[in-house]
Amino acid sequence: MSVIDDPSTPARVSEISVLRQPVVYVDRSVYGYAVRVAALDPAGEAVPEHDIAGFADAEYARLDLPRLAGDRVVFLRATPRVLRGEVGLLRPPSGVVLEITPELTHLPDVGGLVAVARERGLGIALADYTGTVAQDALLDQADFVKIDVGRGYDRLAMLVARAQGAGVLVIAERADTRERIKAGLDLGVEMLQGPMFERDPETVGRSFTAGELQCLELLQLLTQDHIDQAAVVRTVGTDPELVMRVLHLVNASTFALRRKVDSVHQAVVLVGPHQLSAVAMASLVDAQPTTIGPLWSILTRALSCRAVTGADAAYTVGLLSAVAAHQRIAVDDLVERTGVSADVADALRSFSGPYGPALAAVLALEENDIEGVRATGLEPYDVAQACLAVVPEALATATALAVAAPA
Repeated sequence: MSVIDDPSTPARVSEISVLRQPVVYVDRSVYGYAVRVAALDPAGEAVPEHDIAGFADAEYARLDLPRLAGDRVVFLRATPRVLRGEVGLLRPPSGVVLEITPELTHLPDVGGLVAVARERGLGIALADYTGTVAQDALLDQADFVKIDVGRGYDRLAMLVARAQGAGVLVIAERADTRERIKAGLDLGVEMLQGPMFERDPETVGRSFTAGELQCLELLQLLTQDHIDQAAVVRTVGTDPELVMRVLHLVNASTFALRRKVDSVHQAVVLVGPHQLSAVAMASLVDAQPTTIGPLWSILTRALSCRAVTGADAAYTVGLLSAVAAHQRIAVDDLVERTGVSADVADALRSFSGPYGPALAAVLALEENDIEGVRATGLEPYDVAQACLAVVPEALATATALAVAAPA
């Protein structure tokens, strides 16, 4: 992307990325999604937020927030114009929470601006809360504070206690490692913000259930160079949950069929390999309508990897990577059970081969690490755009697949 010059903005910007992360309860159920704009300068260094407010406003005005958040709350990193209500926002059904950055707390009459924003039906979160005088002056108008759990433990404990003493919910931000998540939970925070899945989760050695083995067998069939359609139909047809999910998917509004499909064979043909892989993963993670967030994130990673590379095999890479993290299954176990190609296995094990850099870039973007994306050799703007573009498709598929399991 070429260097952008904006006379109203003091910084020279070469990369603009829209970042999105889940905000989850401590049980990992999704409360909302945090959306913000980040930028790199031509040297690849992060540009301070207050220097890209004009770019952020333009991006926010273009964003379809309901498509990015579904029926969940959006936490939006505010700019002066957003706080004043000068930027039109397409709000999701559950509403918007404006994140008031430390810089914004020094705006003239910030208390009045926050009060007016609340009157407009917006929630308020104090971003990067460090307990400054300016931030504490707004505590009585805040619904949330966001605290970076990468800070020292004693300091964190004091900040959490101060916010909770004021009746404000605490979100532990940058909860992207096992240690940081544990620190937040030990301090009694109400929510966490970070990637849906840990980068290096602690795996557990365990045997697979009959249902899990059926899902992995289906995935193994679907990753072969030449798919045995009859074997796929047999595998789906012998598992009631797979039958239910594939029929539910093919009859969902996303397929826009004129008549209902009752035949498993016909459904398998219509759905195709990628969607059938999603069916297998939905059953493997026991996706339900009340727990759609993890499946949505799994499919978003899979579709993002495919969009970045343009290769169908990259979809499998993203899918297995996310499922391994969600289920805390060792990658080697999944590789062995599914019989994937050497290229897919290399990507999963060491981020190498033709698909490894794309997986590494997508994982870095999930962590809001745009410098990490660039380190893979891919352009952060391109990766961010690809990931945002697939979010609606992932939600539509996840919604169609998240059905109640048979009794």
